[in-house]
Amino acid sequence: MAYRGRFAPSPTGDLHFGSLVTAVASYLDARRAKGEWVVRIEDIDHPRTVPGSAGRILQCLESYGMHWDGAVMYQSQRDEAYAAALEQLGDLVYGCSCTRSELSHQEAQHEYYPGTCRHGLAKGRLARSQRVYVPDQDIHWQDRRLGPQRENLASSVGDFILRRADAVWAYQLAVVVDDGAQRITDIVRGQDLLPSTARQIYLQHLLHLPHPRYCHVPLVLDLQGQKLSKQTKARPIPPTGSPQVLAQALRFLGEPVPTELDAIAPLWQWAISRRFT
Repeated sequence: MAYRGRFAPSPTGDLHFGSLVTAVASYLDARRAKGEWVVRIEDIDHPRTVPGSAGRILQCLESYGMHWDGAVMYQSQRDEAYAAALEQLGDLVYGCSCTRSELSHQEAQHEYYPGTCRHGLAKGRLARSQRVYVPDQDIHWQDRRLGPQRENLASSVGDFILRRADAVWAYQLAVVVDDGAQRITDIVRGQDLLPSTARQIYLQHLLHLPHPRYCHVPLVLDLQGQKLSKQTKARPIPPTGSPQVLAQALRFLGEPVPTELDAIAPLWQWAISRRFT
């Protein structure tokens, strides 16, 4: 199957240097493979979405020379697809009545969801969220950068949520359904999402979807050793496209950018051609 990669930002603020590195890594990998690169706006978590952020992210990507193939997908327009996937899972999904405080107590004791509602709800309790049963067996996959990986979902996270108590679709379900719909073959993303991979592979199996190849790239950290993020007030990158910032992102990814390259188009031409030199 021809290469098809993606960048899937959440519109909870403007792009910072850490998110730029992820976008550059996925775009570069796709173009070096002579493949397609698509963009998905993961705006499913409505309370966290910042008005206008999606448009600014798209403009920023273009200003840094990253041009996507086809139409942008918006998760906020995909409710029917997620509902259909939940219905397809059928009896593999069950209702959970646990409140946030109850879950905090359970996970503090067990470090994973212990299956409180797995065999039915207690008398007088109503389902708040929807969970999927997970088996007590290892899931294996090969990360292109980190090598062989293995996780047992039963002992690491337990039965996990597909639809939250506030009726918002869970990230794990939405991303799997959308990767399938967009025919994604290769996922290049930050290493902070490595713990999500086993859950996504498991859902791909249940929904009879292809398994993409995964590559998790290093995280950009601040001076305190924390991942750059909107939550840690990471500063936005210049929105009009800075060759110096793009070169910095490429160097972070191990690309020895020549100092004489001082424009965005030549930077991309050099970076993409390096695979063939």
